[in-house]
Amino acid sequence: MSTLDFGVVGNCVIAALVSRTARIEWCCFPRLDGDPLFCSLLRGTRAEEGGFFDVAPEAALPVSQRYRGNTAVLETVLASREGGSFRVIDFAPRFKRYGRIYRPGMLMRRIEPVEGRARVRLRLRPLFAYGTRAPATSSGSNHMRFFADDAVLRLTTDAPLSYLADEVPFILDGPINLILGPDEPPTQSPARMVSEFLEETEEYWTDWTRYLSVPFEWQDAVIRAAVTLKLCAFEETGAIVAALTTSIPEAADSGRNWDYRYCWIRDAYFVVHALNRLGATRTMEDYLGFVTNVATAEPHHNLRPVYPIVPAHEMTEREVRGLSGFRDMGPVRVGNAAALQRQNDVYGSVILAVTQMFFDRRLPRLGDRALFQDLERLGDHAAALAFEPDAGVWEYRSPRGIHTFSSAMCSVACNMLARVARRFDLAERVDFWSEQARRIREGIFAGAWDARQNSFVSAFGGEEVDASLLLLNEVGFLTADDPRFLGTVAAAERQLRRGNLLFRYAVPDDFGAPKTAFAACTFWFIDALAATGRREEAREIFEEMLTHRNHLGLLSEDIDPESGELWGNYPQTYSMVGLAVSAMRLSRSWEEGLWAGS
Repeated sequence: MSTLDFGVVGNCVIAALVSRTARIEWCCFPRLDGDPLFCSLLRGTRAEEGGFFDVAPEAALPVSQRYRGNTAVLETVLASREGGSFRVIDFAPRFKRYGRIYRPGMLMRRIEPVEGRARVRLRLRPLFAYGTRAPATSSGSNHMRFFADDAVLRLTTDAPLSYLADEVPFILDGPINLILGPDEPPTQSPARMVSEFLEETEEYWTDWTRYLSVPFEWQDAVIRAAVTLKLCAFEETGAIVAALTTSIPEAADSGRNWDYRYCWIRDAYFVVHALNRLGATRTMEDYLGFVTNVATAEPHHNLRPVYPIVPAHEMTEREVRGLSGFRDMGPVRVGNAAALQRQNDVYGSVILAVTQMFFDRRLPRLGDRALFQDLERLGDHAAALAFEPDAGVWEYRSPRGIHTFSSAMCSVACNMLARVARRFDLAERVDFWSEQARRIREGIFAGAWDARQNSFVSAFGGEEVDASLLLLNEVGFLTADDPRFLGTVAAAERQLRRGNLLFRYAVPDDFGAPKTAFAACTFWFIDALAATGRREEAREIFEEMLTHRNHLGLLSEDIDPESGELWGNYPQTYSMVGLAVSAMRLSRSWEEGLWAGS
């Protein structure tokens, strides 16, 4: 049975999922949203036929798998059934060179003997065009090329090419090095290049994590979350993908299979907010450039909820036939129709994110009056659309209504614009945006409050509660001690809690009733409990959530409340953000931790 026990390696251009047996089962080239040349993750019962790169398929027993320190370098130790053991080191090069970050679209593998004389067998079987085309091959003195049409994958290695080409087992009597990437010959030997790049990549990640502002407790969990969030950023444009995969279902045979290799404005805001709190401001700067570009480029400033990582590119949703799906649970979808939806909360997400540029003195360039005027145009949309039906934060494909969270984010957007206007001493604009925020706020109180339940409801005039309402304090719409927020938390707990996990919503949608809990929602619930004085209970649930991570500390989108199994696209930024933010909120201070028991 396939699981989501994968390590992730990457460099903010490409990323790969590596199994416990050192098989690369997912990697898109030449970037995060590209063709998955390694796609066995989504080939079900046909996974053995192609779309992977493994080392010892019949003879390997997993011994251990870990990240090397606080890095994105993965080490897997395997034992041969015939005796002996070896390690596989996987990474994507990333380090400083010539005053900038060097991050080529390539993967590197180093295989080293550990004990005895292990036999290995290399199987490199990429597939092209989403699993529909087996490539042609050609060989040189120390490289192999795999190509279909204009797409080429090159392997340069000091391993015996004949053994690799014919998949013949051989004794590993010394280290071998493999470089996968574009059709460009290396300028030095594979051994020297891999060794140098490995050392510099480890040094980069060690330095990057050294400057994180981590909490006293749960430091390893937070550091791993931060590194994983960084790997979900496409640094060339500043976009942040929601996850690195497509079409891993939210629950078994649910049909809830979506492509998450795109930048959701809402999700990305939460990512940069978390990384900013951790002190990783460069990702925030890059994202602010991305979101400012897409916001100003949209005709009439009409924002979409999701964008390709290169904004001008296509993301029409379609099903691909070459992949049968995770555990044969198709369909496999490429693109996402959410780009065509109206989700009115995105105006608030953009304004909340970009507002950082007016107040954060760490940034090299602060926001000016021209940027404020651009944001005001988005604010005009927020004010006009606050009480218009939309697809909502959960992207319902058929039901529509006036969703409370969307309206609240429009109010928050207007309130934030008033704060920026106050910074520029624009009294008239302060009054204008404050009035807009007040108008929307009162409309929400009138239309979305259910006195019978003592709670806000998901949509105006409805009766159901959804987990996005737990964010009303987080985004600044309500204070934590507001009786209306306390009542809403209690209602969400009654309707959505299953054990210590929270569902997004409990009512059926286009695909039936939800069967799995949305990991991020449980973290939202944890934060709401902490904010409303139930701190010890929040800590207990947080500790339980840590047990749902895989062996490397990573989370996907969803959790089965009965089995605890991970489902949904992986690794999910929403989930990793929730973990990091909850840890920072719940941890004892450094002073408390260091002096405890003294």
